[in-house]
Amino acid sequence: MDFSFIRTVLFDMDGVLYRGRQVLPGVHELLAFLDAQNVSYGCLTNNSTQTPVQYEQKLAAMGLHIPATHIVTSAMATARYLRQEYPAGTTIYMIGMSGLHEVLFSDGHFIESDLAPMLVVQGGDFEITYEKLRKACLAIRGGARYVLTNPDSTYPTEEGLVPGAGALAAALQAATEVEPFVIGKPGVIMFQVAVELLGGNNETTLMIGDRIDTDIVGASHADLHNALVLTGVSTRADIAENLCRPEVVVENLIDLLALWQRDMA
Repeated sequence: MDFSFIRTVLFDMDGVLYRGRQVLPGVHELLAFLDAQNVSYGCLTNNSTQTPVQYEQKLAAMGLHIPATHIVTSAMATARYLRQEYPAGTTIYMIGMSGLHEVLFSDGHFIESDLAPMLVVQGGDFEITYEKLRKACLAIRGGARYVLTNPDSTYPTEEGLVPGAGALAAALQAATEVEPFVIGKPGVIMFQVAVELLGGNNETTLMIGDRIDTDIVGASHADLHNALVLTGVSTRADIAENLCRPEVVVENLIDLLALWQRDMA
Protein backbone atom coordinates (compact mmCIF):
# COMPACT_ATOMS: atom_id res chain seq x y z
CA MET A 1 0.00 0.00 0.00
CA ASP A 2 1.19 3.52 -0.85
CA PHE A 3 0.40 5.97 1.95
CA SER A 4 1.32 9.05 -0.07
CA PHE A 5 -2.16 9.46 -1.58
CA ILE A 6 -4.06 9.18 1.74
CA ARG A 7 -5.80 12.47 2.59
CA THR A 8 -8.17 11.36 5.39
CA VAL A 9 -7.51 9.10 8.37
CA LEU A 10 -10.06 7.46 10.64
CA PHE A 11 -8.69 6.27 13.95
CA ASP A 12 -10.33 3.72 16.17
CA MET A 13 -9.76 4.96 19.72
CA ASP A 14 -9.57 2.21 22.35
CA GLY A 15 -6.53 0.09 21.56
CA VAL A 16 -5.20 2.45 18.87
CA LEU A 17 -4.80 5.91 20.43
CA TYR A 18 -4.91 4.78 24.07
CA ARG A 19 -5.78 2.05 26.53
CA GLY A 20 -7.59 3.34 29.57
CA ARG A 21 -5.83 6.67 30.16
CA GLN A 22 -2.49 5.62 28.71
CA VAL A 23 -1.54 7.09 25.33
CA LEU A 24 -0.06 4.41 23.09
CA PRO A 25 3.35 4.65 21.37
CA GLY A 26 3.60 6.87 18.31
CA VAL A 27 0.29 8.69 18.66
CA HIS A 28 1.70 12.19 19.21
CA GLU A 29 4.26 11.76 16.46
CA LEU A 30 1.75 10.50 13.90
CA LEU A 31 -0.77 13.26 14.63
CA ALA A 32 1.96 15.90 14.28
CA PHE A 33 2.96 14.33 10.95
CA LEU A 34 -0.63 14.35 9.67
CA ASP A 35 -1.00 18.02 10.67
CA ALA A 36 2.21 18.87 8.80
CA GLN A 37 0.95 17.03 5.70
CA ASN A 38 -2.53 18.66 5.89
CA VAL A 39 -4.16 15.24 6.19
CA SER A 40 -7.53 15.46 7.92
CA TYR A 41 -8.29 12.95 10.67
CA GLY A 42 -10.95 11.99 13.12
CA CYS A 43 -11.96 9.23 15.51
CA LEU A 44 -14.38 6.39 15.04
CA THR A 45 -15.25 4.34 18.10
CA ASN A 46 -17.70 1.53 18.76
CA ASN A 47 -17.80 2.59 22.40
CA SER A 48 -21.24 4.05 23.06
CA THR A 49 -20.76 4.94 26.71
CA GLN A 50 -19.46 8.51 26.21
CA THR A 51 -20.45 11.51 24.07
CA PRO A 52 -18.14 13.13 21.49
CA VAL A 53 -17.66 16.08 23.87
CA GLN A 54 -16.67 13.73 26.69
CA TYR A 55 -14.20 12.05 24.34
CA GLU A 56 -12.77 15.42 23.33
CA GLN A 57 -12.20 16.19 27.01
CA LYS A 58 -10.73 12.74 27.68
CA LEU A 59 -8.33 13.09 24.76
CA ALA A 60 -7.36 16.63 25.79
CA ALA A 61 -6.48 15.38 29.28
CA MET A 62 -4.01 13.01 27.61
CA GLY A 63 -2.56 15.78 25.45
CA LEU A 64 -4.48 14.78 22.30
CA HIS A 65 -6.43 17.63 20.75
CA ILE A 66 -9.17 16.29 18.49
CA PRO A 67 -12.44 18.28 18.42
CA ALA A 68 -15.79 16.66 19.22
CA THR A 69 -16.91 17.46 15.67
CA HIS A 70 -14.31 14.96 14.42
CA ILE A 71 -15.42 12.14 16.73
CA VAL A 72 -18.08 9.61 15.70
CA THR A 73 -19.33 7.15 18.31
CA SER A 74 -21.58 4.17 17.70
CA ALA A 75 -24.19 5.92 19.85
CA MET A 76 -24.09 8.97 17.57
CA ALA A 77 -24.38 6.80 14.44
CA THR A 78 -27.25 4.86 16.03
CA ALA A 79 -29.19 8.02 16.86
CA ARG A 80 -28.61 9.39 13.36
CA TYR A 81 -29.91 6.19 11.76
CA LEU A 82 -32.96 5.88 14.01
CA ARG A 83 -34.00 9.51 13.44
CA GLN A 84 -34.08 8.79 9.72
CA GLU A 85 -36.17 5.65 10.22
CA TYR A 86 -38.61 6.54 13.03
CA PRO A 87 -40.89 9.55 13.65
CA ALA A 88 -40.92 11.83 16.67
CA GLY A 89 -42.61 10.24 19.65
CA THR A 90 -41.19 6.76 19.07
CA THR A 91 -40.68 5.00 22.40
CA ILE A 92 -37.35 3.41 23.31
CA TYR A 93 -36.13 1.28 26.17
CA MET A 94 -32.39 1.82 26.46
CA ILE A 95 -29.58 -0.17 28.03
CA GLY A 96 -26.45 1.96 28.08
CA MET A 97 -24.57 4.85 29.60
CA SER A 98 -24.74 8.66 29.32
CA GLY A 99 -23.14 8.71 25.88
CA LEU A 100 -26.08 6.81 24.41
CA HIS A 101 -28.76 8.41 26.57
CA GLU A 102 -27.79 11.95 25.57
CA VAL A 103 -27.80 11.43 21.81
CA LEU A 104 -31.08 9.49 21.91
CA PHE A 105 -33.15 11.65 24.22
CA SER A 106 -31.64 15.15 24.53
CA ASP A 107 -33.72 16.73 21.75
CA GLY A 108 -37.06 15.10 22.61
CA HIS A 109 -37.44 13.23 19.31
CA PHE A 110 -37.61 9.88 21.11
CA ILE A 111 -39.42 9.06 24.35
CA GLU A 112 -37.77 6.86 26.96
CA SER A 113 -40.12 4.15 28.19
CA ASP A 114 -40.09 0.58 29.46
CA LEU A 115 -43.82 0.11 28.81
CA ALA A 116 -44.20 -1.74 25.50
CA PRO A 117 -41.52 0.33 23.74
CA MET A 118 -41.22 0.24 19.94
CA LEU A 119 -37.44 -0.14 20.15
CA VAL A 120 -34.89 -1.65 22.50
CA VAL A 121 -31.54 0.09 21.96
CA GLN A 122 -28.58 -1.49 23.71
CA GLY A 123 -25.00 -0.35 24.06
CA GLY A 124 -22.23 -0.90 26.56
CA ASP A 125 -23.35 -0.59 30.18
CA PHE A 126 -20.87 -0.72 33.05
CA GLU A 127 -23.77 -0.65 35.54
CA ILE A 128 -25.78 -3.49 34.04
CA THR A 129 -28.32 -5.23 36.28
CA TYR A 130 -30.58 -8.22 35.91
CA GLU A 131 -33.56 -5.84 36.04
CA LYS A 132 -32.36 -4.01 32.93
CA LEU A 133 -31.90 -7.27 31.05
CA ARG A 134 -35.29 -8.50 32.23
CA LYS A 135 -37.09 -5.42 30.93
CA ALA A 136 -35.24 -5.54 27.62
CA CYS A 137 -35.99 -9.25 27.22
CA LEU A 138 -39.71 -8.78 27.85
CA ALA A 139 -39.87 -5.82 25.46
CA ILE A 140 -38.12 -7.71 22.65
CA ARG A 141 -40.31 -10.75 23.19
CA GLY A 142 -43.28 -8.38 23.09
CA GLY A 143 -42.36 -7.19 19.61
CA ALA A 144 -39.90 -4.32 20.10
CA ARG A 145 -37.18 -4.04 17.48
CA TYR A 146 -33.77 -4.83 18.99
CA VAL A 147 -31.01 -2.41 17.92
CA LEU A 148 -27.40 -2.86 19.05
CA THR A 149 -24.94 0.04 18.95
CA ASN A 150 -21.94 -2.24 18.45
CA PRO A 151 -21.08 -5.94 18.60
CA ASP A 152 -17.75 -5.75 20.47
CA SER A 153 -17.71 -8.62 22.95
CA THR A 154 -14.80 -7.08 24.87
CA TYR A 155 -13.65 -3.61 25.84
CA PRO A 156 -9.92 -2.85 26.28
CA THR A 157 -8.78 -1.25 29.54
CA GLU A 158 -5.43 -0.73 31.25
CA GLU A 159 -6.17 -3.85 33.33
CA GLY A 160 -7.07 -5.97 30.31
CA LEU A 161 -10.15 -6.91 28.30
CA VAL A 162 -13.55 -6.64 30.04
CA PRO A 163 -17.09 -7.42 28.80
CA GLY A 164 -18.38 -5.09 26.08
CA ALA A 165 -21.76 -4.40 24.46
CA GLY A 166 -21.58 -7.64 22.49
CA ALA A 167 -21.28 -9.67 25.68
CA LEU A 168 -24.54 -8.16 26.97
CA ALA A 169 -26.12 -8.74 23.57
CA ALA A 170 -25.20 -12.43 23.82
CA ALA A 171 -27.29 -12.69 26.98
CA LEU A 172 -30.28 -10.98 25.37
CA GLN A 173 -30.01 -13.06 22.21
CA ALA A 174 -29.94 -16.23 24.31
CA ALA A 175 -33.01 -15.10 26.25
CA THR A 176 -35.05 -13.81 23.29
CA GLU A 177 -33.76 -15.82 20.30
CA VAL A 178 -33.73 -12.50 18.42
CA GLU A 179 -30.67 -11.23 16.57
CA PRO A 180 -30.17 -7.47 16.92
CA PHE A 181 -29.78 -4.99 14.10
CA VAL A 182 -26.19 -3.72 14.46
CA ILE A 183 -25.28 -0.09 13.73
CA GLY A 184 -21.60 0.13 14.69
CA LYS A 185 -18.55 -1.42 13.14
CA PRO A 186 -18.35 -3.62 11.10
CA GLY A 187 -21.53 -2.05 9.71
CA VAL A 188 -20.89 0.57 7.04
CA ILE A 189 -23.08 3.29 8.60
CA MET A 190 -20.36 4.41 11.02
CA PHE A 191 -17.75 4.69 8.27
CA GLN A 192 -20.07 6.58 5.93
CA VAL A 193 -20.90 9.11 8.65
CA ALA A 194 -17.22 9.65 9.49
CA VAL A 195 -16.01 10.07 5.90
CA GLU A 196 -18.81 12.56 5.23
CA LEU A 197 -18.03 14.42 8.46
CA LEU A 198 -14.38 14.90 7.48
CA GLY A 199 -15.14 15.82 3.87
CA GLY A 200 -13.18 12.85 2.56
CA ASN A 201 -13.76 10.19 -0.06
CA ASN A 202 -13.40 6.44 0.06
CA GLU A 203 -10.45 6.22 -2.34
CA THR A 204 -8.16 8.40 -0.22
CA THR A 205 -9.35 7.42 3.28
CA LEU A 206 -7.43 5.11 5.64
CA MET A 207 -9.02 3.35 8.61
CA ILE A 208 -6.57 2.47 11.41
CA GLY A 209 -7.90 -0.06 13.90
CA ASP A 210 -6.97 -2.80 16.34
CA ARG A 211 -9.77 -5.30 15.66
CA ILE A 212 -10.06 -7.35 12.50
CA ASP A 213 -13.69 -8.29 13.10
CA THR A 214 -14.89 -4.68 13.36
CA ASP A 215 -12.30 -2.17 12.11
CA ILE A 216 -10.78 -4.10 9.21
CA VAL A 217 -13.87 -6.01 8.06
CA GLY A 218 -15.97 -2.84 8.31
CA ALA A 219 -13.46 -0.70 6.42
CA SER A 220 -13.29 -3.35 3.70
CA HIS A 221 -17.08 -3.44 3.38
CA ALA A 222 -17.12 0.38 3.20
CA ASP A 223 -14.44 0.35 0.46
CA LEU A 224 -11.84 2.14 2.60
CA HIS A 225 -8.12 1.44 2.90
CA ASN A 226 -7.16 -0.11 6.23
CA ALA A 227 -4.28 -0.80 8.59
CA LEU A 228 -4.19 -3.02 11.68
CA VAL A 229 -2.12 -2.07 14.72
CA LEU A 230 -1.30 -4.80 17.24
CA THR A 231 -1.72 -2.59 20.32
CA GLY A 232 -5.30 -3.63 21.08
CA VAL A 233 -7.37 -6.76 20.62
CA SER A 234 -6.38 -8.64 17.45
CA THR A 235 -3.11 -10.58 17.20
CA ARG A 236 -1.06 -12.03 14.34
CA ALA A 237 -2.69 -15.39 15.05
CA ASP A 238 -6.09 -13.79 14.47
CA ILE A 239 -4.93 -12.53 11.07
CA ALA A 240 -4.10 -16.05 9.91
CA GLU A 241 -7.53 -17.29 11.00
CA ASN A 242 -9.55 -14.52 9.32
CA LEU A 243 -10.66 -14.46 5.69
CA CYS A 244 -10.49 -10.66 5.65
CA ARG A 245 -6.82 -9.68 5.71
CA PRO A 246 -5.62 -6.16 6.58
CA GLU A 247 -3.83 -4.22 3.85
CA VAL A 248 -1.13 -3.24 6.35
CA VAL A 249 -0.15 -4.79 9.72
CA VAL A 250 2.14 -2.94 12.14
CA GLU A 251 3.13 -3.44 15.75
CA ASN A 252 2.22 0.14 16.65
CA LEU A 253 1.78 3.64 15.24
CA ILE A 254 5.54 4.25 15.34
CA ASP A 255 5.96 1.57 12.69
CA LEU A 256 3.05 2.91 10.66
CA LEU A 257 4.55 6.41 10.68
CA ALA A 258 7.86 5.00 9.44
CA LEU A 259 6.11 3.35 6.48
CA TRP A 260 4.25 6.57 5.69
CA GLN A 261 7.42 8.68 5.84
CA ARG A 262 9.14 6.18 3.55
CA ASP A 263 6.38 6.56 0.96
CA MET A 264 6.61 10.37 1.19
CA ALA A 265 10.38 10.40 0.63
